[in-house]
Amino acid sequence: MDERVKTAAFAELETTTLYDILRLRSDVFVVEQESPFPEVDGRDREAGTRHWWLSDGDEVVAYLRTLVEPDGATRISRVVTRPSHRLRGLSRVLVGRAIEAAEGPVVVDTQQYLAPWYESLGFEATGPPFTFPEDELVHVPMRRASG
Repeated sequence: MDERVKTAAFAELETTTLYDILRLRSDVFVVEQESPFPEVDGRDREAGTRHWWLSDGDEVVAYLRTLVEPDGATRISRVVTRPSHRLRGLSRVLVGRAIEAAEGPVVVDTQQYLAPWYESLGFEATGPPFTFPEDELVHVPMRRASG
């Protein structure tokens, strides 16, 4: 178990940590990827949602959240790493911990270029590539049988 990984429900997040998480997500998903969409989508506060992150000092440098879907599957979403900390395996650490914590199947809608990376973690495509209405990024639905 990697002790660097922190996790919390929304109500447990410290204000500064929440700010850092939302800023990181916005900087990458909205600004860097030029995808103007409602990044704060209301799912952060849902029952069962967990926030997972790694910090470098006081700075959040990698993050993901897990959601509980209606069928009981765990959904991994908003996987992001600060540009200055990429290619260090931080997302692999976070996704690995989220998979370990899941009690059943794990699903993700990943950008198409990342599908092979998720396959290396045991995920399989479950449908054809698609785009969300709010952006032009091609995504692939994927599923891992269990945590």
